[in-house]
Amino acid sequence: MLITFEGIDGAGKSTQIKELVRHLTGQGIEVLTLREPGGTAVAEKIRHILLESSHEISPIGELLLFSASRAELVQEVIAPALGSGKTVILDRFYDSTTAYQGYGRGIDLEVLRSIITVSTCGITPDITFYLDLEPEEALKRKFSKTSIPLEFEGDELDRMERSGLEFYRNVRQGYLDIMHLNNKRFVRLSALDSVAAIHHRIVALLMERFPF
Repeated sequence: MLITFEGIDGAGKSTQIKELVRHLTGQGIEVLTLREPGGTAVAEKIRHILLESSHEISPIGELLLFSASRAELVQEVIAPALGSGKTVILDRFYDSTTAYQGYGRGIDLEVLRSIITVSTCGITPDITFYLDLEPEEALKRKFSKTSIPLEFEGDELDRMERSGLEFYRNVRQGYLDIMHLNNKRFVRLSALDSVAAIHHRIVALLMERFPF
């Protein structure tokens, strides 16, 4: 099965993925964890351009780079892994593209859907856990402070994070809209809950929907 985790940076996706992997492997389940963008030699180079580059990238250029990275990952790693019976846990997938490039950058959603279909080879997650967090709280977590300027800027942030607070508000709204349209696949979790509470709910939901 394919399990994806979504949410803005700072929501705690990486932590929950580690907890879930520990649980599943303890049950004797073979798990492969991946991230987007990245996961192959080509995709990791694209990741560097997208997140660490100081150069400006147009919204369409950004979309195509993310999609190129995804196409490489799907064809080289995800599809073969699923075909061999592995459980794949993915940190971000095409819902991120809809939220970030669609709602955040303003690219037409119909255009996005066409490109997503091509880049994913039609693969859809079995379940998606969305960790919901307001951008202001995400920024506080980024700096581990209780009082900071509410602006996404500065050398400490990657290229995407420097897009601005309003951008991230639009991204969050995008996730909420996507979840509403895909409520059978999406599970909304409050990122403000404790790590243990979120993990326990994830495990309970997986056991309920997909008994191992």
